[in-house]
Amino acid sequence: MPPPASRPLSPRAAVIMLALVVVVWGVNWPVMKTGLQHIGPMTFAAARIGLGGLTMFIGLAAAGRLVWPTRHDLPLILSVSLLHMVGFLVLVNTGLLFVDAGRSAILAYTTPLWVVPGAVWLLGERLSRLKVAGLATGLAGVAVLFNPLGFDWTHPDTLIGNGCLMLAALLWALAILHIRAHRWVTGPIELSPWQFLVGSLVLVPLAYVLEGSRPIDFTPELIAILAFNGPIASAFGFIAQILVARSLPAVTTSLGLLAVPMAGLLFSAWLLGETIDVTRGLGLVLIIGGLALVAWADRPRSSAQRA
Repeated sequence: MPPPASRPLSPRAAVIMLALVVVVWGVNWPVMKTGLQHIGPMTFAAARIGLGGLTMFIGLAAAGRLVWPTRHDLPLILSVSLLHMVGFLVLVNTGLLFVDAGRSAILAYTTPLWVVPGAVWLLGERLSRLKVAGLATGLAGVAVLFNPLGFDWTHPDTLIGNGCLMLAALLWALAILHIRAHRWVTGPIELSPWQFLVGSLVLVPLAYVLEGSRPIDFTPELIAILAFNGPIASAFGFIAQILVARSLPAVTTSLGLLAVPMAGLLFSAWLLGETIDVTRGLGLVLIIGGLALVAWADRPRSSAQRA
């Protein structure tokens, strides 16, 4: 009999879990923006991954699901760790230094748009008309966000921040492509603590070398932010997303997660007083619309429909 954690959730429980993921990941954008006032971006990423990994190891060990990865799993562990946990987080944290949290959430969640051409080129997936329409719509949203009236192109910090966020989305897309191509031997939940461990082994020395001389402002606010980012936003969010994906149709999960950048934008406006202007709102609508079309194109079809 499989352990209880591996059983699908009931539809009601899965929807509630999906809503929790949207709220946790949405509110985490202004939380991360606030945390970077107290700690460097590299050190923040190292602390988040370290605390998240420790939570994963303790949780899986307590559930009797902590296993050694196989040699076959090592390439995936390395790619997810280096591309997503190291590259994505460091670039996002760097981008947040210069870009509003709401805009950052929108740009970071353009990742599925970059997965589409990558899947066609690297995995040989077919590009349907619906996916083409979704890609075009999403890219139109990116163009709206990067129009000359949207922000000051002449400011170096603006270019660095937005560039980091777009590069972060591309790295996450590469990790997703490897996940799609991987032949699974060990389950994603069981592999996750090892991915966190590798990420920590890379981030901790990098943070020490690059930010070791930078003081950390250990306030109660920072301690609460780290406690939220590691165990909740990272460990809980990761496991909850997998449980939701196992329990709900793929399209439902994908469309549900599109609410994360919207939640990030709204929470940033509420908690940080950021402005939701026309450029940001229109860009969000177009990007979410494009991602929705891509997700809908991936829905399972009956044999009659496929014919």
